[in-house]
Amino acid sequence: MPDADSARATAREAIALLTGAAGFTEHRPSPRPLPPDGPLGWAGYDAARERASARTGEEESVVYGTGVVGDRACVLLSFEFGFLGGSLGRNTGDRLAAAYELALTRRLPLLALVATGGSRMQEGMVALTQLQRVAAASTRLRAAGLPQIAVARDPTTGGGWATVGAGADVVLALPGAQVGFAGSRVRPPDADPYAYSAEGQFAAGQVDAVVPADELAATVTQWLRALGPHEDLPAAPVPRALPTAGAEPTAGVGKGSAAGTGSAAGTGSAAGAGTEAASGTGSAAGGGAVAPLPGTGREAVARARDPRRPRAKAYLADYFAVRLPLHGDRSGATDPGLLCGLGLRADGQPVAYVAQCGTPTRPAGYRAAARTIRLADRLGVPVLTLVDTPGAANDAEAERAGAGAAIADTFAAIAAARVPVTTLVIGEGGSGGALALAAPENTHVTVDSYFSVIAPELAAAILKRPPSETGATADQLRLRPQDLVKLGFALSIVG
Repeated sequence: MPDADSARATAREAIALLTGAAGFTEHRPSPRPLPPDGPLGWAGYDAARERASARTGEEESVVYGTGVVGDRACVLLSFEFGFLGGSLGRNTGDRLAAAYELALTRRLPLLALVATGGSRMQEGMVALTQLQRVAAASTRLRAAGLPQIAVARDPTTGGGWATVGAGADVVLALPGAQVGFAGSRVRPPDADPYAYSAEGQFAAGQVDAVVPADELAATVTQWLRALGPHEDLPAAPVPRALPTAGAEPTAGVGKGSAAGTGSAAGTGSAAGAGTEAASGTGSAAGGGAVAPLPGTGREAVARARDPRRPRAKAYLADYFAVRLPLHGDRSGATDPGLLCGLGLRADGQPVAYVAQCGTPTRPAGYRAAARTIRLADRLGVPVLTLVDTPGAANDAEAERAGAGAAIADTFAAIAAARVPVTTLVIGEGGSGGALALAAPENTHVTVDSYFSVIAPELAAAILKRPPSETGATADQLRLRPQDLVKLGFALSIVG
C-alpha cells in the first residue's frame, strides 16, 4: 500500500478547491466499531489506523457531505490518501454507501474526488466486498436519473478506480495523475507507465478530459449545469443553416425550413480543460446566406463533398455557448471523426450532441455515440445529432473492432430514447452508417446534403453501369434534399 505523499492535496483541500467560499457540510454515518485489529485480527492494524488518524486528522479514508460548486448543490465525497493510502475498508464502504444514499435522498448529483490505492488488505475479503456495495449504490443513483462525476486525483487505482472512478458518467482527471486498475507495485515491471497515467487513459478513451487544478471548479460547474437533474426539457432546436465558404449569398429556399439559434466559434484543446467555450451570437433565420437547391443528384453529391462546406465543428460552435466533450468509447478506443458531449446553449438549455465530421465512422465512434445518447436519455437531456459521413468504416480493422455490433447498438440507443432526438444532415448521408444516427420522424436536411441507400458510384458499379452513368444513377436514387422531403424521410430543408 503506497505511503502518503505530503505534496498531494488532502481530502478537504480537494473539496475546498471546488466549493471555495460556498463551503461544505460534512456528514458522518452511524459509527460501527471494528473488532480488535479489524475483521481479520491483523496484528498492528489498530495501531496503523491510529497513526493514520493522528497524521491526517481523519477517522477514515473518505470524507463526504453536501456543498455547492459554482452555483450547483451536490454531494461530494473525497478520498484522503494520507489515511492508509486512501484504501477501502468496511468503514470506508459505510461512508461511500451513505454518500450515494444522501445524493439519492436529496436528488443531487454526486461528485467523487478520488485518490486511492484500492482495497485495504488488512481487512481481506471484507474490504474487497465493499466494491459490490459501491456498485449497487451507484446503480441505484443511475436508475434514479441522477448524474455522477468523478475526478481522478493522484493516484486513482485498484477497486476505487474500477467503481467510484471509471463507473461515473463523466470522468475527469488531474494532469500527471496515476490512473489505472493496476497500481504501481502490482503491474508488470516492463509495463508502459503512460498507459497508467491520466493522459494515457484519455488517449485510450477512458477519461473524458484532463483538467488542470486551477480550471477544475469552472469545468465541474459547467458539467453540473449540463447534467442536471432536469425536468421536462424541450427538444433540441434545429440548427440554423451555415453558408458554404466562398458561396454567393442567396435567399433561403426549401420546403418547411427550420432554424435555431446559437453562439459562435468554439475553442479548447482535446485534453485541456474539458470545456469548449464559444463567443458571439447566431441569428435565428440563418441570414439567408445559403445556396439554392441542387438541380441533379450528381450536383447534390458534389456539394455535400465540397471541402468548403461547413462541417460539424462549425455547426457546434454556432449552436452552443459551451461544449463539454465526452471522449472515447470506454473500450480502449476513440474516433476523432465523431464528436460527442453535452453543451449549453446561450439561454442555458443543455443539449447532448453526437456529430459526424465527414469521415467514415469507426466502431469506437458508434460506441461513444450510443454511450452519449443513453446518458442523455437517463438524465432527461434532449439530443442533437449531426449526420455527415460517406458511411461506416469498412476496413478489416473496423470489422475486427465490431463494426456491425457497434452500429446495431447505436440504432438501438436512438430507438429506445425517451428524450426527443433532433437530427440535421449537414453533408453526406452514406447508407446505414449515417442512418444509425438519424432520428425517425425528426430529421432535417441542409441544402448541401444528400442521403442515399448507397453511394451512386457504388450503385453504378453493382449495376454494372459505366462511370458515365453515375450521374443518372444518382438521379434514380432520389437523394437530393428536396427528394428526401418528398419521400417523407426529412421534415424540412434548413435554409
